[in-house]
Amino acid sequence: MGCTGDCPQPIPHGRQTHMAVRAPLRLHVPEPEFRPGSKPDFSGVPIPKAGSVRRPPVDVPPEEIRDLAYSIIRVLNRAGEAVGPWAGTLSDDELLAGLKTMMKVRVYDQRMLMAQRQGKTSFYMQCTGEEAIACAFQTVLQKGDMNFPTYRQQGLLITAGYPLVDMMCQIYSNSRDPLKGRQLPVLYSSKAHGFFSLSGNLGTQYPQAVGWAMASAIKGDTRIAAAWIGDGSTAESDFHAALVFASTYKAPVVLNIVNNQWAISTFQGIARGGSGTFAARGLGFGIPALRVDGNDYPAVHAVAQWAVERARRNLGPTLIEYVTYRAGAHSTSDDPSAYRPKEESEAWPLGDPIVRLKNHLIVKGVWSEERHNQAAAEVEAEVVAAQREAESYGTLHTGPRALARDMFIDVFKQMPPHLRRQRQQAGF
Repeated sequence: MGCTGDCPQPIPHGRQTHMAVRAPLRLHVPEPEFRPGSKPDFSGVPIPKAGSVRRPPVDVPPEEIRDLAYSIIRVLNRAGEAVGPWAGTLSDDELLAGLKTMMKVRVYDQRMLMAQRQGKTSFYMQCTGEEAIACAFQTVLQKGDMNFPTYRQQGLLITAGYPLVDMMCQIYSNSRDPLKGRQLPVLYSSKAHGFFSLSGNLGTQYPQAVGWAMASAIKGDTRIAAAWIGDGSTAESDFHAALVFASTYKAPVVLNIVNNQWAISTFQGIARGGSGTFAARGLGFGIPALRVDGNDYPAVHAVAQWAVERARRNLGPTLIEYVTYRAGAHSTSDDPSAYRPKEESEAWPLGDPIVRLKNHLIVKGVWSEERHNQAAAEVEAEVVAAQREAESYGTLHTGPRALARDMFIDVFKQMPPHLRRQRQQAGF
C-alpha cells in the first residue's frame, strides 16, 4: 500500500550523524559567590560614589531614566557627609527622629527574638540591617495611604506611631492581642496606621496593593498605596501580574522590592534570573525604576519622596529596588550558617544604617557618641517597659491567651449561619 503523505521520511545520513554527536541538554543553576567556609569579598561589586547618580525631574518619561535601574542612588559618603542631588530632603530634627526610630526598631527586634528563644512566642522575624528602608519610607506617606507589607517592615508601624505594647501582644497571642490570636506572630494589621493585614502567602500583597490603588483612583480619592516584596518573592506570578495592571492603568502605587541578598536559603540570583537587577524588571512594563542604597537613610527618603510625588500627581507607578543585606537569620526557624559564611554580614560594603546615620549627624555637629549612648539607654528602657506591660497580659506559655471563641467574630459584618453553628458546636 502506498504512502498517503504522512509517512515518516528517512533522515539524510549527514544530518543523522550530526544529531548523534550533540551534547545533552542541561540547565544553568546560579550559585552564590560565597558559601560557608569561604571568605566573602565584595570588592568586585560596583557601587557608585555617593552623590554621583543624577536626580531627574519627577515628571520624567520612564524611557529617559533606564540607566537608574542599573545604578545605586547614594547620599552618605564614607566621611559621613550628605552629597549630591538627592541630598537635603530632611532637616536635622527629622534625621535625629529617624535615627531614634531605627534604634527602637532594632531593640524591639532584639527583645522579641529573645522572647522567642525563651518560649514566650512561637516565631519571630527580624529586620536587622534593613531598618532605614521602612523607617524612612513611612515618613513620606500621609494618613490614609496604605502599605501592603511583608513580614520585615515592622519599621512602618513603629514610625507611624503604632503602640509597641499592641505589637508585642500580637506576637504573644495573649488576652490583649488586637488580632485575637488569629494571625501568626509578626503578621500585624492596623488600618488606622496604614498597614494592610500581612499575609504569610508570599507575593499576594503586590496585586492587592495595585488593586487598592486603582480603587482609590476610581473613587477620586487622594490616597496612594505602597507594595512591598522581597527579592525571592519576585519569582512569584503575583509580582508580574501586579506590574501588568500597575503599568496598564497607571495606578497610584509605589512598588518596593527589598533586595536583602537572600531568601530563606537561596541567594538573590535565583529569583533575579538574567535581568541584571530587580529594578530592571520594571523596564519591560514601561514603569520608571530606580535602585537605592537601602542602608542610606537620607537616600531612601529622597527616592521614596520622588516616587510618592509621582503617584500623587497621577504620573503612575514607580518601582524601587532597595539594595541591602539581611544581617540576621530569615526567621527563628532558619540557620543561615548552613548556606552563607558567618562573616558575610560584616563584609557587606554598604555598612550598618544606624551607624551611618549616627556618623552623619556627628559630622554635622548635631550629635555625639555620648548623646547616642544616652539615647540608646532611653530606647532600651522604653522597649523593656512595653515588653513588661505586654507580658502582664500573658505570653505563649503563661497565658492568659486569646479566647478561642473570638475566632468566629470580626470575620463578617453579620455572622452567617454556618459560623453560628460552628461556634455552637465548639461550645461557645
